[in-house]
Amino acid sequence: MRLRRALAAAALTAAMAATAAMPAQAAGPQPGHHPGGRTTTYTNAASSSFADTYADPSVIRGKDGWWYAYATADPLKSGEAPGIGHIARTRDWVHWDYVGTIFNQNNRPSWATATAGLWAPDVRYIGGRYVMYFAVTDTTLNPAGDDMAVGVATADSPAGPWTPTDKPVVAPRSNGSGGWYNTIDPAGLTGADGQQYLYWGSYGGGVHVTRVSSDGLTPVGTEQKVGRSDRYEGAYVVRHGKYYYLMASSANCCSGPATGYAVFAGRSTSPMGPFLDEDGVSMNASATGGKLVVAQNGNKWIGPGHNAMFTDAAGQSYLVYHALDRNNAWLTTPGGINRRPMLVDRLDWIDGWPVVNAGAGPSATPQKAPTTSTLLGGQPWDPASRFLGMTSVTDAQGGAAGRVTSRAVSRTRLPGGDLRVSVDLKGSAPVTVSLGSVRATVDPVRGRLTVQGTGGERTTSLPALTGWRTLTLESLRLSATASVSAEDLADPAATVTAPSLRRIGAGPLEIQGATLVDNLTVARPAAPVTRAVATPVPGRTLASDGFESGIGSDWSWVRRQDDVTVADGRLNWPLRTVDLSGKGGTGGLLLREAPKGQWIAQVKVNLDLGADTVRNFQQAGMVVYNSDDDFARLGTVAIGDTRTIEYGRELSSGAPGKVIYGGSIVGRSASTMWMRIAHTTDRAGEQLYRAGISTDGHTWKWGATWTLAAGTQPRIGLYAGGGASPAVTASFDDFRIMATNWRAPSI
Repeated sequence: MRLRRALAAAALTAAMAATAAMPAQAAGPQPGHHPGGRTTTYTNAASSSFADTYADPSVIRGKDGWWYAYATADPLKSGEAPGIGHIARTRDWVHWDYVGTIFNQNNRPSWATATAGLWAPDVRYIGGRYVMYFAVTDTTLNPAGDDMAVGVATADSPAGPWTPTDKPVVAPRSNGSGGWYNTIDPAGLTGADGQQYLYWGSYGGGVHVTRVSSDGLTPVGTEQKVGRSDRYEGAYVVRHGKYYYLMASSANCCSGPATGYAVFAGRSTSPMGPFLDEDGVSMNASATGGKLVVAQNGNKWIGPGHNAMFTDAAGQSYLVYHALDRNNAWLTTPGGINRRPMLVDRLDWIDGWPVVNAGAGPSATPQKAPTTSTLLGGQPWDPASRFLGMTSVTDAQGGAAGRVTSRAVSRTRLPGGDLRVSVDLKGSAPVTVSLGSVRATVDPVRGRLTVQGTGGERTTSLPALTGWRTLTLESLRLSATASVSAEDLADPAATVTAPSLRRIGAGPLEIQGATLVDNLTVARPAAPVTRAVATPVPGRTLASDGFESGIGSDWSWVRRQDDVTVADGRLNWPLRTVDLSGKGGTGGLLLREAPKGQWIAQVKVNLDLGADTVRNFQQAGMVVYNSDDDFARLGTVAIGDTRTIEYGRELSSGAPGKVIYGGSIVGRSASTMWMRIAHTTDRAGEQLYRAGISTDGHTWKWGATWTLAAGTQPRIGLYAGGGASPAVTASFDDFRIMATNWRAPSI
């Protein structure tokens, strides 16, 4: 975190003159090359056509029909001066236009210092206008500086111009020790009752949520901490079914090729939390809960995190996030600004939990593009030619919209079967959208949303929404579901489902009522993915050691620790103030040769780290070791007052004589843990090692994969250290190496 702030401030200071000349945004989107015909695939990084780096991305579909993606204030391309936040847009998630910067030196927030970083923009549609939350790393409000805060700006268009308010929406927060909490990484949410919420926070202080006023500009009520300090940042909340899901990032965002960022989720029936994982453990607990959403999988992408989410015309969820190419991790020189382009990947809901590509992780091969076309015809949107009874008008942003005075019927007859309609509506009168006998009615007068299927009718309350609202109607074989939201970012203000016992027949789409209509799509609903990809499964035992009669001859020491003993079938290892990270290494290692081919190493580790106290950085676990400056280690560890399982990596930074260390989080820790490292190789011969953990020895959770160079022969073994106070001993038993047929997913 300190590194990220320092690099951002240095880059901004060096480029002040160039940045001052930048416009707040370009006068209009710069024309891109849009070849004829529809491209149906894309390949990550999604931002590669217009940016080398596009970090901390967020997205919104503007009422002008474009999808807008926003990014933090790094240089857009290598060698360029930093912009003050970035805006790009797309219609199909394949072809992109760069719009321009969010701010310039003339319309920066008045309370931000001239060199402050403006990070992590998040845009919502609230009260008929666009509201942007963003982080400010240094304000003029306190003389000491480094006092981070959350700002807010408004605009009539998602492209801007943006007008910041004259004070933060979340002011700098003192930590009581002469410093400031990390008040960064904001994200908004509209609750099911129409209430607005704002999430923010990072490792210093944790993730918080507060209610905000109906215009999104002022906090109201008392804030609530929902994510543990030293564990989570980059919060983003969506609603799925009856739950709100908090997705947040863990570990380090910005350590070049050692970056281990990953995204975890918890869920709650309230936007205020608490958010619990699949084991019922809170994301705010000392031994911190969280269900893995995405981690690196062994292909070129590492450190996936700081996500947003959107839904395409077919109802398929997608995660938008940044990651690093481990072979091209620096924007400039090694140790400088990290190159973090924007990635887009399918987000599946399996057993009630979000997971990227069914658990396969970030994609590096061509993927099916999100569905944006409509069964009613392609772009451009021409209401009068597409509907009888609809006239074409110009919307507030200069695009085409439609007006219905009483009844409009599509000129295109829709096919039978499952269909999904999404449409933006604006008006004060009731409106009904019908697909044959399945219909949804938005009644802003009575505050109701009604859906009628062939098997009955259901109604729910509808909070007041100002400006455009998005109605989604999904007609399936057994149900019909209607949702209404302000900006269709998986935070519907109302959702209702009715039984529908047969598929609708072919026929037109009908809209009844006095309303403006825009951004209409009709598509086949996406087929949900319901099974996760396979994870490593152990086979026959290749080698084992129960430590029944000392340390066997298969083991050898690096920096022997003489007070390590064997008793009662356990290897007992008192913790010392030593470590492996950093140039060289001081911690003892007990190692053995690893077999050829695919295998899984497993050990049981006992280490009581207590809870809710600072015990930095006591730890113990397994290590994959080439040298003191080239290793991966999996251990239960105390970080601040948080307890977790970290899977760390140290390697050369690329700069002469320097190494870097970064970590990925696998999950929560307990005083007794079972750990696994699964090994395979890729087509280039690189060594892939994936981490797995269990708190009972039976149910396993698998996390990130680290890659070591082809041609090397790393050893596998045990380590312990990180601090001698309070005195504590780690114990290991039941070490074994087992065969496996596991291969890393090719995606």
